Amino acid sequence: MGKHLSLDDRSAIQVGLDQSKSFREIAGELNKAPSSISREVRNHIVFERKAAYGRCLNECVHRHDCRHKGICEDKPHCVSKNCRFCKECNGICTDFEREVCSKLSSPPYVCNGCSDRPKCTLEKRFYNARSADKEYRAVLSESREGFNLTEEEFLAIDAVASEAIDRGVSVYNITHQTKDSLTCSESTLYRLIHSGTLTARTLDLPRAVKFKVRKGMKKTIKVDRKCTENRTYDDFLKFKAENPDTLVTEMDSVEGKKGGKVLLTLMIPNCSFMLAFIRDHNTSQSVIDVFKHLYKVLPNCTYEALFSVLLTDNGTEFSNPSAIEFIDGIKRSSVFYCEPFASYEKPRVENNHMLIRRVLPKGTSFDNLSQDDIDLMMSHINSYPRKMLNGYSPTQMFIKYYGKRALRLLRQELIPNEYILLKPKLLKK
Repeated sequence: MGKHLSLDDRSAIQVGLDQSKSFREIAGELNKAPSSISREVRNHIVFERKAAYGRCLNECVHRHDCRHKGICEDKPHCVSKNCRFCKECNGICTDFEREVCSKLSSPPYVCNGCSDRPKCTLEKRFYNARSADKEYRAVLSESREGFNLTEEEFLAIDAVASEAIDRGVSVYNITHQTKDSLTCSESTLYRLIHSGTLTARTLDLPRAVKFKVRKGMKKTIKVDRKCTENRTYDDFLKFKAENPDTLVTEMDSVEGKKGGKVLLTLMIPNCSFMLAFIRDHNTSQSVIDVFKHLYKVLPNCTYEALFSVLLTDNGTEFSNPSAIEFIDGIKRSSVFYCEPFASYEKPRVENNHMLIRRVLPKGTSFDNLSQDDIDLMMSHINSYPRKMLNGYSPTQMFIKYYGKRALRLLRQELIPNEYILLKPKLLKK
């Protein structure tokens, strides 16, 4: 009996679920244990926030008896509509209570073969063979690379090693003089330094910079492979249910040419205002440095208003969440992660990347760009009026919420409409 499930096995599982077969029946066909099929399905559930065809997504437990009307006062088409037929009201109604289908708490845990799907307005959960196989292969590959270190062990190594390297001590001496307290070998310490995950850099080593980097050496290494514990999308939904008024800032990266400079993007949803920061490498430390800079230039109250909750993907550059959350030993933010391959869970930042691509088309190198160039580009993008903002621009809405001083501290400015340019020639030098 094979240890790993193949794509054909997973396809058979999907077909069995679509036909409403039990785990035991599917397991019998594949000559597997029923518990293996159950574990496979539960580990690779795909969440889809959409209702049945022709119906609006409405997850409120009171939706069948709801008599609310016209809650969305700023949307004329909703004023005369009963709120149980509106997809916007779940997010603003004070009586909203999220309902999760009771069928999903027991086998088969997914909606594949459910007879109620044609009329259901709740969030769906599916098992998809190709998605499950892709996710499994990614996890399998990731488990065989990177560092087997906890967040605490990483921080302890960084504190000891970076301080010693700053004094000119060699990696050999560090690992041998502190072998009782250091939890890694000499080669592991070298790999940590070369990957850019420590405060110390390769340039700080007296001799290592003379050697060429080997071909195929991975620069993006996950700092903490358990970083998503208590920070999953389900944890995020629970947090939002308990704190419905909290602003959620979406975070992502935009790549230029492979191996070159990258952008960190931060989308502030209540005003569709996006910030972007150029980084030399796509590492976790470069992301941490951006947040330390923001905390330094912004008043504490403004920083916590903008970045108290961060929602991002599972990229290796976001794999050190504690260092983002805690600044000066105090928790300033909470980081949560979307499900793998679920970019639709942070749609605002993904959609706004299309405006960046107008100026920096895909495949363009960012290596010759400075932060001044990125600030100029974002000033033009944020000054661009939006239909969803009733003709106002994100910059105008940002000023309304947070004031001109905060805009100035973020090095943004309001560009008059007649001077807005969203073409590559904006950054031509």
